[in-house]
Amino acid sequence: MGEAKRRKESPVSQSSGAWWSKEKSQQFVALSTQGAWVGIGLMVAYWLTVRFIGPALGWWQVVN
Repeated sequence: MGEAKRRKESPVSQSSGAWWSKEKSQQFVALSTQGAWVGIGLMVAYWLTVRFIGPALGWWQVVN
């Protein structure tokens, strides 16, 4: 019997990954990618506020 057949019949290989399906892993990747883009957007908005909006409104001065 080959190694692949032994693994297929083994109850350990079936139960060890049952809690993390392919669908759940795809959802995790989609959610983490979306979260990363939200974080990048917030960082850009913060940088624009600190660098341009705040000084334009007289809230503070940017020192070079």
